[in-house]
Amino acid sequence: MFSFSEENYLKAVFHLERKYKGGVSTNALAEEMETKASSVTDMIRKLSDKQLVIYKKYQGVKLSEKGRATAIEVIRKHRLWEFFLVEKLNFNWDEVHDVAEQLEHIKSEKLTRELDKFLGFPKRDPHGDPIPDAEGNFSVSNKLLLSELDKGQTGICVGVKDTSADFLRYLDKNKIALGKTVEVKDIEDFDNSMLIVIDGEELRISQAISGNLFIKM
Repeated sequence: MFSFSEENYLKAVFHLERKYKGGVSTNALAEEMETKASSVTDMIRKLSDKQLVIYKKYQGVKLSEKGRATAIEVIRKHRLWEFFLVEKLNFNWDEVHDVAEQLEHIKSEKLTRELDKFLGFPKRDPHGDPIPDAEGNFSVSNKLLLSELDKGQTGICVGVKDTSADFLRYLDKNKIALGKTVEVKDIEDFDNSMLIVIDGEELRISQAISGNLFIKM
């Protein structure tokens, strides 16, 4: 049994490992957790004592097999709860993250197993992120950022990189949603803003927007 804080740190290291292949630095983890580097050092020591992470000075921290399994289980619960909140309780996709942050720490394996079954074993959460199965496997999807598409290309919106409430509300306001077909009609050379077509309507979006939307060709 691990504390909420310990599980949150493991989850943060898991996500940061994709960016920092050689190991996650104390400063990077402190920035992610919005805390002091000294606090991170103390937590890394605790996690290392429990054999959840491997830390090497000047090389950063990595998850051990035990730590990775724990992080994936927390992520699995988080994304299942997000799916439940949207699909069964009619939450908006910009409302579910903070609630799921609380629910992800429930320890009951039976509850997680039955929740997954009740929901029909969903593969992706409301933001398009893969939900790991009971064995910790993630479904693989070939996707690109909208900003990587060329003029004239078309794809389906399958996920978002930025899951902040402000960004999701922007998408709702402009009727950009998962499953929608997006056509790149024009790209501005000056600032790489795009003119896209969704549901027959043209919309000009910035690179900050196109760089946070995942598209499947």
